[in-house]
Amino acid sequence: MIGNYVGALKNWVELQASHESFFLLADLHAITVPQDPADLQRRSLEFVALFLACGVDAERSTIFLQSHVPAHTQLSWVLNCVVPMGELQRMTQFKDKAGRSATNLHVGLFDYPVLMAADILLYCADLVPVGDDQKQHMEFTRHVARKFNGLYGEVFKIPEVFTPRTGARLMGLQTPSVKMSKSDRNEDNYIALLDRPEVVRRKIKTAVTDSGSEIRCDAAKPGISNLITLYAAVSGESAESIQNRYAGKGYAEFKRNLAELITDFLSPIQARYASIAADPAMLAGVLHRGARNADERSEATLSRVYRAVGFIPGERDQRRRVGGRRSSSERQLDTALPAASRAFHERRSIMETKETKDVTAAEAAEADAAAECMTDCCTCCCCETEEECSMEE
Repeated sequence: MIGNYVGALKNWVELQASHESFFLLADLHAITVPQDPADLQRRSLEFVALFLACGVDAERSTIFLQSHVPAHTQLSWVLNCVVPMGELQRMTQFKDKAGRSATNLHVGLFDYPVLMAADILLYCADLVPVGDDQKQHMEFTRHVARKFNGLYGEVFKIPEVFTPRTGARLMGLQTPSVKMSKSDRNEDNYIALLDRPEVVRRKIKTAVTDSGSEIRCDAAKPGISNLITLYAAVSGESAESIQNRYAGKGYAEFKRNLAELITDFLSPIQARYASIAADPAMLAGVLHRGARNADERSEATLSRVYRAVGFIPGERDQRRRVGGRRSSSERQLDTALPAASRAFHERRSIMETKETKDVTAAEAAEADAAAECMTDCCTCCCCETEEECSMEE
């Protein structure tokens, strides 16, 4: 929809000129709501074609499907083990959706921010272009990265948020108090990038305005303010310039001009889309090439994470380097185990559980001793119980 273009795609096109860019289609995130499998496949290819039609260059940037790169789910599991549940329960989007449909909640929806953090941290991102509604998730990602780095050393780069100055948050045409969303059940609430001209005109004509007829941005006039924001985002003009040009004019003329502006804007995108979508072999090539590039970069990060937490490198880890090249010393199996007798107690402290906050000095010493016992015997077993830890080596 046009909100995706204004909040994301437009900035992707601009940023790829100055940054190495990785653009993923989040099909793993998509299944946090019920999906028809055939429709999910169709829409996934449709979105990739729209990326290209809007100006994302597959020769300069990496375009890929989230599900094609295993490191996303692998890293999200590691991050799950350092993120307290309380932090996820405080996420605004989860609370909103939980309030609307508490009986249909599942772990994927609850855990959505952790997978999003993995999506970002895998690529050592400097900038992440997001809309205002995703700022809380970005702060969560930055917090998780700092927390992990505090535990295991400087593994992750701390990403910065990038939001456009204009049009970062377009609201619904029928409900200007709620963000415009492609998942909205009311299709009149948003402009789809593939909407036909007559559909665009109807949606704009019936868009909610406000009492009176003055065309100005004002908190007391959310309907017309939203349409001015949309006009500014598509035209590149400032809201002030638009207000001045339509001073003394009515809503009807403003809406007619806005509808024509949008249809003229969408026309070349739709023409490019039709050409791209007609070549599925080309689309498949873009996705396969993108997956290889993303896999190479993400595996290098995942290797650092795995080594930091103490996993023994497997055969695949020997190839987890950008370009797949490693020195002879790097190819040797590194079997060193973390030598941390205080790991058990420190781990609980970092997780900030109630039990740890209330722990006494004597209990802390006892926990340290238990952790040391586990460290001694875990060279030959994966014991976690007191009885197993008392076994002779």
